[in-house]
Amino acid sequence: MSQNVTRKSITEFVITGFDTFERPLAVGIVILVVYMLVMLANLTNICFIMLDKRLHQPMYLFICNLAVVDMLYCTSSCPTIISVLVVGYKTISYGSCILQMFVFGLGFVMELFTISAMAFDRLIAIVNPLRYHSILTNFRSILLSFLLWILGSATMAVVPGTVLPLPFCYSTLKFMFCDYGSVIRATCVDPNPYFDLMSVITSFILFGTFGFICATYIKIVSVVIKMSSKGSKKKMFNTCFSHLIVVVCYYAPSFIITVLTRIGIVLTLEERHGLRLGTILGPSLVNPFIYCFRTKEIRNRLLGVLPKVDPVT
Repeated sequence: MSQNVTRKSITEFVITGFDTFERPLAVGIVILVVYMLVMLANLTNICFIMLDKRLHQPMYLFICNLAVVDMLYCTSSCPTIISVLVVGYKTISYGSCILQMFVFGLGFVMELFTISAMAFDRLIAIVNPLRYHSILTNFRSILLSFLLWILGSATMAVVPGTVLPLPFCYSTLKFMFCDYGSVIRATCVDPNPYFDLMSVITSFILFGTFGFICATYIKIVSVVIKMSSKGSKKKMFNTCFSHLIVVVCYYAPSFIITVLTRIGIVLTLEERHGLRLGTILGPSLVNPFIYCFRTKEIRNRLLGVLPKVDPVT
């Protein structure tokens, strides 16, 4: 395509990130199955929490918000990936591409913000257990979540804000979907300043939220160490264990990608796609199952819905 092509002549993009895959259909079916499990598991969690008034408490409201974020994060990218791999439909309109880029970034940011809010919830529950319900009411929990959505949307407004004014020279995107890097590479400008800007924003949010979570757990550990009862210590550990698993599942692959990128390790296209899919689908699939089986109230609710099997005599 000519280097003189401008943005006005670009009405759609062609996604070419999977062109080298040997078995695209098999990969697409696996992603489709995992995506359906993610949606079903998170919807189940949301339904249990919304329908049971006993679960209308701050911790469960944050779990519900995390489920919404997980669904948004996966839906921002997986349907496009599945359509390319399974159906073979590789085109996406310009407007849809810009919207997808924004929603994917919002999902990434909201994952971090929501996990941080849940760490704050655990901090209040352990440091000030007697005042927990007066400090973190349902209204304040909903308000905090709402403010985080506004902050996340405002932060990610830089994504379409920096792309929309740019002229485009290419209509092909060498990635799985419309992410910021692939779209910037399709423009006629030097992409490095835009990559640096996004790297600064991403690193600030990623390491900032991780630092906040670490600070909350340092405080939690200092309080737990002072407890004399082993039973109380075990209870506090069980209270935080589910959240710690979620933190590891989300931050570990994100840090791996960041470190590998920074130290200059060259990955194959399949390896890069695999790591990226891991950060999208992995935590979103693990989160609802963790809270279903590690949270007594949700687990009991789930077991109450499942049919009982009479023992064979």
